[in-house]
Amino acid sequence: MLEVNEVTKYFPGVCALSNVSLSFGLGEIHGLMGENGAGKSTLLKIMTGIYQPDVGSLFVNGNQVKFKNYRDSIDYSISMVHQEIQVISESTVAENIILDKIENFRGKFGRIDWDSINKVATEYLAVVELDVKATDIIGNMTAAQKQLIQIAKALSADAKYILMDEPTSSLSKFEAENLFKIIRKLRNEGRGIIFVSHKIEEVTDICDRVSVLRDGKVIGTTDRKDLTRQSLIKMMIGRDENIAYMGQLDVKDEVVLEARNIGKTGKFQNMNLMVKKGEILGLYGLVGSGRTEFARLVIGADTRDTGEIFVNGKLAHIRNVDDALNKYKIGYVTENRKEEGLILPFSVTTNMTVTILQRLRNAWGKIDDSEGLQVTNSMIEKLAVKTPSVNTVVETLSGGNQQKVSISKWLASGCEILIIDEPTVGVDIGAKRHIHEIIWHLAKNEGKTIILISSDMPEMLTLARRIVVFKDFQIAGEVSGLDEGPADYQRVSEQIGHLMMN
Repeated sequence: MLEVNEVTKYFPGVCALSNVSLSFGLGEIHGLMGENGAGKSTLLKIMTGIYQPDVGSLFVNGNQVKFKNYRDSIDYSISMVHQEIQVISESTVAENIILDKIENFRGKFGRIDWDSINKVATEYLAVVELDVKATDIIGNMTAAQKQLIQIAKALSADAKYILMDEPTSSLSKFEAENLFKIIRKLRNEGRGIIFVSHKIEEVTDICDRVSVLRDGKVIGTTDRKDLTRQSLIKMMIGRDENIAYMGQLDVKDEVVLEARNIGKTGKFQNMNLMVKKGEILGLYGLVGSGRTEFARLVIGADTRDTGEIFVNGKLAHIRNVDDALNKYKIGYVTENRKEEGLILPFSVTTNMTVTILQRLRNAWGKIDDSEGLQVTNSMIEKLAVKTPSVNTVVETLSGGNQQKVSISKWLASGCEILIIDEPTVGVDIGAKRHIHEIIWHLAKNEGKTIILISSDMPEMLTLARRIVVFKDFQIAGEVSGLDEGPADYQRVSEQIGHLMMN
């Protein structure tokens, strides 16, 4: 039995886990569910020594343990398969599988026994039923193959507990089904699988028990025989706390963006959406419901197969993100700010002005540093970015200030339509409140049009005045009438839940 007992974990301004107690047994697949920021990944990292709890204890087979690092957890037969596939692309399959155990394969003269390494790796490739050679270079392989190699690596450490954080996030449906077959096989061999996923259908299909986290707290644990989509959704999105009321927006009748009959093979069919000037339109749904994928089709980040986009009533020819910004003043604040939204090793100034570099060039092609500095200082003041200087490297800022910088580069460009994807994931409560105020100000006082993508129900109810609900890459329905504030919240929550359940 692997147990966490009354575990609490704080980060600056955030209580990521609060008094969490859960137990995980061998010979079972135990699902962990919850919205973004619920605490799932933090809990996994505590169970593998990547983080240490501020309060509470960890037990393995009834004995209290303290993990100082990930290697300590391996010594207790606990291993983790991360959501982000972590491999050394230039190395062989065998090298990746044996990487953290390579010292075990040195001979008495210090030479590494590569034949033994390749032999052991081949044995574990057979366990996960992956038909590749131990000597193959891993960089050329598919995401599904790399995921199975990560599982083989965990098994090679004799892991009895394998923690999987969103293991199907980059897999096709067929690849995911094959992974499930392997997971069931491991369960039947007596291993304990802790399976984190946002996809309800996956969890109800494969898990023996499911625990739901919300706002860092355990909401409950349910056996498979009692699992239903409805009960899981209710546990995940049900809210008792007060939700801020921002007021009413001055929404114009003018339709500024319209998507007609948008289609993408294997995902969307005949999707229609419109948003008016000064409106905050919410796109709500669980992660994987299609919200982000739809937005990427609209801005040209991905290619649609069918349909048309209209901006200010005229047919728009958007081939890529540059077209969306430069021709039609549409900006996109990505949910993945660290990899897509920011250039982390660069300064605040560089990140805030990256969308307007051409505008900053003088007649000789040189960038006007003084004008760039003026823009940066203006954005710092407008968004209340806390930074030691304009030259500070962005990766040293807090999550909330990084997000403000990510938003500011689009405002600097003068965009009129701003798509903001999961704006407050990974930021503390104070920064979250301020980002909400920024978004509201842009719509209310500056007349910007905002499309807000979020899986955070309170955030959606706080900001959006019309909400489109996504489910399984389709629009399940639309909910409006949020102008009255708190009196509408319960009704709207119930309507959204109903759309997601049916």
